[in-house]
Amino acid sequence: MHVKVTTQVNQNLASVKAGFNQDLFLKLNPPFPTVSLIRFDGCYTGDFVELLLDFKVKKQKWISEITYDNETNERFEFIDEGVVLPFPFHSWKHHHILIGNAEGCQIVDSIEYKAKYKLMTVLLYPLLLLQFLYRKPVYKQVFK
Repeated sequence: MHVKVTTQVNQNLASVKAGFNQDLFLKLNPPFPTVSLIRFDGCYTGDFVELLLDFKVKKQKWISEITYDNETNERFEFIDEGVVLPFPFHSWKHHHILIGNAEGCQIVDSIEYKAKYKLMTVLLYPLLLLQFLYRKPVYKQVFK
């Protein structure tokens, strides 16, 4: 299944790229589940991000590896892929794309995912869409 959310911000590409750091990552997480950041290496191939999700009744790990990054004058992108995923996910591939110039930048979150069960994949869609729509005002605030 595919979720895609695009946000326009009023900072240039270099500033937005520099802001893709551990602080931004923590701000982007919705209130539930509570997320503890265990490891954040960065946004380049070979880096890892490790989280502990607290669902109050159970804690689950999420580990992603950055498997691709590329940069040009107008674009920076990287892909994180799930290595250890919480239930109910079977696969996760999040393509982060920053497209910009001196006037502003588009931040694109493009996610491909599958759950362990086909019905669960479909049922997760509105939750994931809401989670990534939650990021829009955060991006706009951070990169104003």
